[in-house]
Amino acid sequence: MILKLQDVTFSYKSDTVLDDVTFEVHDGELVAVLGPNGVGKTTLLRCINAILKPQRGSVLIDGEDLRHLHGKEVAKRIGYVAQKGESSRLTAFDAILLGRKPHIRWNVSKHDLEIVDAVIKRLGLEHLMLRYIDEMSGGEFQKVCIARALVQEPKILLLDEPTASLDLKNQLDILGFVKHVVSGHGITGLMAVHDLNTALRYSDRFLFMKSGKILSYGTINDVTPGMIEEVYGVKVMLEECKGHPVVIPVE
Repeated sequence: MILKLQDVTFSYKSDTVLDDVTFEVHDGELVAVLGPNGVGKTTLLRCINAILKPQRGSVLIDGEDLRHLHGKEVAKRIGYVAQKGESSRLTAFDAILLGRKPHIRWNVSKHDLEIVDAVIKRLGLEHLMLRYIDEMSGGEFQKVCIARALVQEPKILLLDEPTASLDLKNQLDILGFVKHVVSGHGITGLMAVHDLNTALRYSDRFLFMKSGKILSYGTINDVTPGMIEEVYGVKVMLEECKGHPVVIPVE
């Protein structure tokens, strides 16, 4: 599976948010989409997921243009975890089961239930299954949203600030699990994140955005203090701590 964006441009009225964005991601790669607020990270994910329609350019999955796919077919290929999910009066189990909707024909099958059960156990959510999602903490609810996306069995997983409401332990648990799923199951993953150190720890590639354009796209070897300063306007050092690169502000 290859996700490819070619000259994608999107504007809100006269405000251009994405300007000729072109890049591709391969199976098993987790890409961090980086940049300050308002740079177009969320808009980019929504264009990939066909929630928004670019004014120009194309989003291709293995050469197939998303514009030619029915919404149900898009949902079979792409799982999306929004920055702020909408809660409702559902139990966590029912909310996660809804992720199987693109695959269900007439009734929920034994196979559907087995997939839901497997994801629940992997994320350690058994204790939440009968809780109502509108009564959960932000972190608990975010875990349910990620589980719902994973039961879609997507080929592409999009996450918009997946750890924004989580404490440190849960951040590490979720991102470690996402990394394992992406690399171990040949999924293409993109996540918009603000925490550079989190991105550097778990991602394979790094897409830096500025003013709606891609300023840099590459591996850890392409991430430099100068690049970070150009994107964020902050002078930093890059140091290594126990095998992991760490960004340290110097001002």
